[in-house]
Amino acid sequence: MVSCVLKDTSKSCFPMAKDYYSILGVPKSASQDEIKKAFRKLAHEHHPDKKGGNEGLFKEASEAYSVLSDDKKRAEYDSFGSGFGSQGGQGGGFNAQDFSGFDFSQFTNGQGGFEFDLGDIFGDMFGGGRGRTPRGRDLSMDVDISFEESVFGVDKEVKIYKTSKCKLCDGSGAKKGTQLNTCPVCAGKGKVHEVRRSIMGSFSTSRTCETCGGIGKVPKEKCENCHGKGLEKREELIAIHIPSGIENNEMIRVTGYGEAIAGGITGDLYLKVHVRKHSLFVKDGANLRMDLKVKLTDTLLGANYSIKTLDGDVLLSIPEGTYHNEELRIRGKGVSTGGGKRGDIIATIFVQIPKKIPKDVKKLVEELREMGI
Repeated sequence: MVSCVLKDTSKSCFPMAKDYYSILGVPKSASQDEIKKAFRKLAHEHHPDKKGGNEGLFKEASEAYSVLSDDKKRAEYDSFGSGFGSQGGQGGGFNAQDFSGFDFSQFTNGQGGFEFDLGDIFGDMFGGGRGRTPRGRDLSMDVDISFEESVFGVDKEVKIYKTSKCKLCDGSGAKKGTQLNTCPVCAGKGKVHEVRRSIMGSFSTSRTCETCGGIGKVPKEKCENCHGKGLEKREELIAIHIPSGIENNEMIRVTGYGEAIAGGITGDLYLKVHVRKHSLFVKDGANLRMDLKVKLTDTLLGANYSIKTLDGDVLLSIPEGTYHNEELRIRGKGVSTGGGKRGDIIATIFVQIPKKIPKDVKKLVEELREMGI
């Protein structure tokens, strides 16, 4: 294996006999997505800034990815095998200038080598990055409501046990009446920087200061309730509004009601709404649908039927000559659409045909048939 120290970043340095596919743990037929996923997994596992990380394996994975993620370089590598990188200097092996699209000449330290911050390159990969505010964990829970509540909307209170800002110190971690001092470890920056050296140059990495939790301040005297953490576990009663017209299994996002985190933004609460079924109605957008069984004679002669709506009983007129599966509307008794407007109730008519009829009635029906009715 060839090792080199990159002093002139315009030149490339290639190990000559490495199986890049084996390094990433993917077959030669792997897609670009599979290669990217494999690299991210290895980079996360071996990142030198992580506890237990392995700088050598991290560099190997990065080298393999820089070749296999580029279609042209990958094709040349597949063609030339161990000779890859020696084809007139055009092999395109592990070149610092090509790594993740960064031009390392911008990070030269004036001593022939170069410096850059890994947080700038891998920030998105590891869920952080320089200048990104930490965020508390999102929470989720289920809420059951009645059909009527889903139509008209409802205000509810839910109980949730979560990490919240300490009530006594309001999240500062300091005893009431005492001050906060600048953190002696991070000098008030909230991050601790480390410089690591490798054959690629000097890597500057950063992590959240464990002493102040990224706040940059530490309490002179700790709060007796949270012991200086600024956080406590407690049950909270949260008032929520469920809007009219919400559907079964819809989600409601309540911003800022997830778990709190020191020096960061509180997460969100997601509520999954379960709507209980109604014995008569089914929602169809802003309308309510129902089936209405009607006697044959009422469809022929007309009649009025009392319907139990969500607003109380109303009379629905069945016109003469109403046919099976015809739809009749009760306007303005459906789901609220805002501005005082509501959808309708749509009643689908199901004509009840008697299985047996008396002889005298049958004779009358036969006469109707002879009349062409």
